[in-house]
Amino acid sequence: MGTLRIISYNVNGIRAAFKKGFIDWLKTNPADIICLQETKATKDDVDIKQLEALGFHHHWYSAQKKGYSGVAVFSKTKPDNVVYGNGHTASDDEGRVIQLDFGDIRLINAYFPSGTSGEERQAFKYVWLDEFHSYLTKLKKKFPKIVLVGDYNIAHNEIDIHDPKGNKNSSGFLPEERAWMTNFLASGWIDTFREFHKEPHRYSWWSQRFPSVRLNNKGWRIDYITVTEPLQKQLKDADIFPDVKHSDHCPIYVEIKI
Repeated sequence: MGTLRIISYNVNGIRAAFKKGFIDWLKTNPADIICLQETKATKDDVDIKQLEALGFHHHWYSAQKKGYSGVAVFSKTKPDNVVYGNGHTASDDEGRVIQLDFGDIRLINAYFPSGTSGEERQAFKYVWLDEFHSYLTKLKKKFPKIVLVGDYNIAHNEIDIHDPKGNKNSSGFLPEERAWMTNFLASGWIDTFREFHKEPHRYSWWSQRFPSVRLNNKGWRIDYITVTEPLQKQLKDADIFPDVKHSDHCPIYVEIKI
């Protein structure tokens, strides 16, 4: 029996990450599959030869708007099938979802919308969350084993944010968003990190506005790898890697027995 090691990482611009040593990090073989969000690029914008030299197959789904959003997956194993988007036009125009099949596992890499820029995007986020949950509920009937990785842009519980009281009115920690997450997990999904780590002060994103924020670990856990319940027994490990610094996020990790 082998294992599948998966990383999810919001790189906040892959071209910027490349300049900060991203390829050198890939050379350390951190995982078999690397799922990126917020690439802000198409594959023509980067030197893909460097990826191919490391043995990666790569699949990109970019936003129509240049330099915005976008997801990509680099994998050592060639996927059996790739699905670009999820059929919701408003989401697909922004390059938010890419899906790949590896054996009996459907891997979905998603960049959930942020509501921080104002009420219009917050409203878009709520619609997106509900549509996506409905979509996943239907998909589960066809693919019982789903791994959903990405930047969810929601800190679920007080343990997932450094200052819950101060952020109770902040997008990403609003009661409605947290309730969506509670409801989503209750509908048959496992938060893999919390399966292995119950401790506080473990975060995946730090505001870039003040450099001291990351230094003092004033973060949010808004990046998740969740799996459907049939995969629960196959979970081997999960973690967060705050010392990897190519972005205002850091990579998160899961290992699954296959």
